[in-house]
Amino acid sequence: MSRINQTFTALKAQNKKALIPFITAGDPSPALTVPLMHKLVEAGADILELGVPFSDPMADGPTIQRASERALKHGVGLRDVLALVVEFRKTNPTTPVVLMGYANPIEAMGYEQFARAAGSAGVDGVLTVDYPPEECAGLAAALQQQGIDMIFLLSPTTPDKRFALVAKLARGFIYYVSLKGVTGSANLDLQEVSRKIPVIQAAASLPVGVGFGIRDGETARAVAQFADAVVIGSRIVQEIENSEADAVTQNVFTLVKGIRMAMDTK
Repeated sequence: MSRINQTFTALKAQNKKALIPFITAGDPSPALTVPLMHKLVEAGADILELGVPFSDPMADGPTIQRASERALKHGVGLRDVLALVVEFRKTNPTTPVVLMGYANPIEAMGYEQFARAAGSAGVDGVLTVDYPPEECAGLAAALQQQGIDMIFLLSPTTPDKRFALVAKLARGFIYYVSLKGVTGSANLDLQEVSRKIPVIQAAASLPVGVGFGIRDGETARAVAQFADAVVIGSRIVQEIENSEADAVTQNVFTLVKGIRMAMDTK
């Protein structure tokens, strides 16, 4: 059983939902990424989503785009991200880490080499925005050989008939994009999301995490009523962007701790 599966199983036994915060590796600097990862766990994160900086992040709004730009200015690439996971694993062997990014860096490295390097680093899951299920059987097979879950996005515009196709390759959990738009967008329709989640769960038999548009504890708590996990990215990255370097880890801790407490309030 993968670390991701173990996490969801343990949370279900405690009647809790997973909190999955996102940060971009290398933002605001490579030296702060691993301390931020540890601080997120201390604040109550169950799974960490680590963004791989990319020059054309098509699914990301302005906040995360700027984070990628800051990281790229530091020269942070896919191999550097894997090295940061290695560093994190020296003192945390249990918290699952999911890499989120785009196909280009993986294509450049090659499926097999990437899968081996990610497995060796201690990566638990990979989510690539622009790999549709019809075109990623090779990557999915390479990751599976290393015990790494391939995670897929579903959106409000995904036809129900595609759920079965995604379910054949998906492992770990399904990431449901809660709105039509990029990360950080507004106008989250909780009623529509609550209607869609059971349909996805029935088709995929996997936990479903909801992300895009969740910015505070109140919304996170509402989403946690019907989803298996809450994913928060842009609001955390915004906190990083607006914080002084010596205060960034504590400010992020305070933000995420508040969201965790809101989710756990009965």
